[in-house]
Amino acid sequence: MAQPRIPAARGAAASLQAQNGAASASGSPYTNGPVQNTLMSPQMSSSQGYDSQLPGSYPRPMPAKTLNPFSAQSNYGGSQGSGQALNSPLVTSSPVLPSLHSGPVPRMPLPTSQNPAATPMPSGSFLPGANPPPSLNWQYNYPSTGPQTNHFPHGAPPTLPGNPNLTADHQYVSSGDPALQTSFKKPGSALPLQNPPLPPTFQSGAPPGPPPAGGPPPSRGPMPQKTPPRAAPPPSFNSAVNQEGITSNANNGSTMAHNTYDEIEGGGFLATPQLVNQNPKTSRSVGYAYPSLPPGYQNSAPPVAGMPPPSLSYPSGPQAFTQTPLGANHLTASMSGLSLHPEGIRVVNLLQERNMLPSTPLQPPVPNLLEDIQKLNCNPELFRCTLTSVPQTQALLNKAKLPLGLLLHPFKDLLLPVVTSSTIVRCRSCRTYINPFVNFLDQRRWKCNLCYRVNDVPEEFMYNPLTRVYGEPHKRPEVQNATIEFMAPSEYMLRPPQPPVYLFVFDVSHNAIETGYLNSVCQSLLDNLDLLPGNTRTKIGFITFDSTIHFYSLQEGLSQPQMLIVSDIDDVFIPMPENLLVNLNESKELVQDLLKTLPQMFTKTLETQSALGPALQAAFKLISPTGGRMSVFQTQLPTLGVGALKPREEPNQRSSAKEIHLTPSTDFYKKLALDCSGQQAAVDLFLLSGQYSDLASLGCISRYSAGSVYYYPSYHHQHNPVQVQKLQKELHRYLTRKIGFEAVMRIRCTKGLSIHTFHGNFFVRSTDLLSLPNVNPDAGYAVQMSVEESLTDTQLVSFQSALLYTSSKGERRIRVHTLCLPVVSTLNEVFLGADVQAISGLLANMAVDRSVTASLSDARDALVNAVIDSLSAYRSSVLSGQQPGLMVPFSLRLFPLFVLALLKQKSFQTGTSVRLDERIFAMCQVKNQPLVHLMLTTHPSLYRVDNLSDEGALNINDRTIPQPPILQLSVEKLSRDGAFLMDAGSLLMLWVGRNCSQNFLSQVLGVQNYASIPQTMTDLPELDTPESARIAAFISWLREQRPFFPVLYVIREESLMKAAFLQNLVEDRTESALSYYEFLLHIQQQVNK
Repeated sequence: MAQPRIPAARGAAASLQAQNGAASASGSPYTNGPVQNTLMSPQMSSSQGYDSQLPGSYPRPMPAKTLNPFSAQSNYGGSQGSGQALNSPLVTSSPVLPSLHSGPVPRMPLPTSQNPAATPMPSGSFLPGANPPPSLNWQYNYPSTGPQTNHFPHGAPPTLPGNPNLTADHQYVSSGDPALQTSFKKPGSALPLQNPPLPPTFQSGAPPGPPPAGGPPPSRGPMPQKTPPRAAPPPSFNSAVNQEGITSNANNGSTMAHNTYDEIEGGGFLATPQLVNQNPKTSRSVGYAYPSLPPGYQNSAPPVAGMPPPSLSYPSGPQAFTQTPLGANHLTASMSGLSLHPEGIRVVNLLQERNMLPSTPLQPPVPNLLEDIQKLNCNPELFRCTLTSVPQTQALLNKAKLPLGLLLHPFKDLLLPVVTSSTIVRCRSCRTYINPFVNFLDQRRWKCNLCYRVNDVPEEFMYNPLTRVYGEPHKRPEVQNATIEFMAPSEYMLRPPQPPVYLFVFDVSHNAIETGYLNSVCQSLLDNLDLLPGNTRTKIGFITFDSTIHFYSLQEGLSQPQMLIVSDIDDVFIPMPENLLVNLNESKELVQDLLKTLPQMFTKTLETQSALGPALQAAFKLISPTGGRMSVFQTQLPTLGVGALKPREEPNQRSSAKEIHLTPSTDFYKKLALDCSGQQAAVDLFLLSGQYSDLASLGCISRYSAGSVYYYPSYHHQHNPVQVQKLQKELHRYLTRKIGFEAVMRIRCTKGLSIHTFHGNFFVRSTDLLSLPNVNPDAGYAVQMSVEESLTDTQLVSFQSALLYTSSKGERRIRVHTLCLPVVSTLNEVFLGADVQAISGLLANMAVDRSVTASLSDARDALVNAVIDSLSAYRSSVLSGQQPGLMVPFSLRLFPLFVLALLKQKSFQTGTSVRLDERIFAMCQVKNQPLVHLMLTTHPSLYRVDNLSDEGALNINDRTIPQPPILQLSVEKLSRDGAFLMDAGSLLMLWVGRNCSQNFLSQVLGVQNYASIPQTMTDLPELDTPESARIAAFISWLREQRPFFPVLYVIREESLMKAAFLQNLVEDRTESALSYYEFLLHIQQQVNK
């Protein structure tokens, strides 16, 4: 159903509040789940959208006493697509939603001891509320939501940016005709591109000089349209609210002022002139004359001595041109991609071939692309699609019963090419950054690979500083690297880049002092103070709290830090705004003095209350003028002031799916997080508690401000030394890792595809712009997608993420990742290209949302139905004839195993063994971890390590790293005469059999016999033996690959940790879950119905 067009500046922003947390007029609670296809009224107040308060420079510090800023009305708009919330029921206003089922299917049975007669039950799905009607047939599709679809219909020309009343008839616009596209997939007989140069055309009735790049000003009513609503260009790309172009005056180079990040996610000077200048040497196509010195690149090659400078002369007008990198049509179909893997077309009977787990880490599938294209593609560790062959239509996607989505790790630690050129070349229509998958029609024109718009190549882009050659724009680094970083000019800023600001908020109640955490944290801060990312502008501050709030004046010139106490927690104010956040370099000695004395200041405290909410309000007031990072350490349930919570956990109801409290008990923390996000402040929560602390409520402060949650259950400096070690190691990483401030991220996709749901820690601002006050290299994100329009006219689709952020050095940067995938038209090809790890990761994110909005049992059923439905579709539509057994495509051979592992993961397992905060933390990890870490937590790796050798070992920096084979997670693989290491992501467990060889006991563990192994051994001794060196190198190598520190437990057969070890053997039966073989039989029974 086509939706009415919404005015860009008002409707799009106002309609988003139910998604992201702006309180509605009816006072409904915040929600942040999958998009609802409600019709939005254009009469909504525009004040409900995000209204940036950031001026061109920092505002003055807040007055010492201010009104309480937290009201029921939040002024941040949101997106219709963010699915990250764990907290509120969703409104089911449309029957067409991402769901995970087709018709009733019996629930997965319990073991017969508990469930002698499994009766059919209504199945779960990812649709909140009632099951969808059978005709939905488990669709991941989603109805058109207008501003979110990157779609440029054939029927109507796009509106000219800058003038809403003109259409773009005079511009180069490709209709998406197949003739205009080079063949990149491996057809074996693709023809080279034959495009005649388009003549330069002129804009009639326009002033001389290039028009502005930005969109029209926000309109207060619908634009006049002569075409049906469906053909109207979406406001997300052709309006000032969502088009990130910056208006540039070609005469004086001045730029328009902007007041929202949405306008400048990319922005920059207009890089494509509309008028062809007869003298290209003096063209002002980017607001400047062509520079006498070409723009450079970091680490670019120095000029070659004795070589004359390249000539800058070039014939004006388009030239016939062949794009070498992407025109490799001579490659045959056997050169790359899935054709290299004959097992890709294998059909596997899982009941006969259960042991399909590879002995080496599972690699993602390679897209079926030409080798020249694939070698330019984005690294799957950064950007990964659940289907490496994208279905041509939504009907084909529905038929496959597989989810279409992306998993991203956009800020991963990398060595990147950094472009320092003043020209950032982008598509004039959809604002896509130029990338390896655009099509150069000639040296002067390139066609966007997302919207097919033909753009001019700016003059500066013609010169390549790396090769010192003029006239080869297709060889520029921007067109040779799928991942690249730009140094952004001032047009990409709303204000001067903020300084790095670090504010630490410590719980100092009696309970907190008892744990002894303050000693560890202050010592870690002292050790890493000089390693905090930043520069001479770095600021730091401290707040402590119990039943009152304590500020610390670190004014330069004081002999010692001065404590200021605010006891009025009902009306928090800042007692001394100017000296509580201080320059770290100028006040370093005072900071060090405070960190040394802080642990002793409260040792005799008897104060047991915790006023976390007022302390967070105070921290927000202190940090809001600049933004920055708040690190909050909490050890108990908040009991005083706003945000006070009450115990909700009842141990006997831990496994009762409808009774456990996965949703927040208050919206205070979410509202405060949204306020923090609006002021570019993120909150990281460190929860160190042995008691129930309602992480479901507290976690909202991090989730919606783009922060992170760290959880250390039962932390105690004496009774739990392993947690102390873990905290110290993770704090070192946390304090010293790279950080990006005041960031925004947008994901674009080829015309015809649309994004409808986001997963991760962020706030969605204006439809599809993710607000990330802080971005860190350990955070992952996921999105769900649908096929809005048929992709029959294209052989390739592309996805691009752009992350605009401020580095700790004060540089504004843009990191761009571009992924290219083939389009397929048959169901078999869709299954061949399925990425089982990415599918499992996306389903896990969807299941977390389902647990919160419906129930845990519904989420579990939906996961099982995802396997049943996809394998049923494969059996009925791809396989010829009905074959006995459980037949699966080779690409999905591990799908049932991974889903069973998810069902046994802490997020979704049943039984009373999982404490509520632990379950919530596991769900937070699902939503915020990159895929590689999520999969390791879900399906650990098991190795035999008592017989390590150097055969097949890796050699890294003169270190030899043994590579033992990965074993199945079953007790069948254990033997009492061996030692086995399980890598469960955040945990390493070394199980030692009772009859393990004496050589391993003495040479690795340093004990004389099995009985001498300590019950609580958490470290291996450093022995001067080859065996000890090998296992130490292997464990060290495993730990280096992740941001968190996995503690090591050495487990004897009678150890308390044995239960945790056995729980991770996911192929075995437990008291409340099926074995892998039983699960396969259940799946087969349902598939063969």
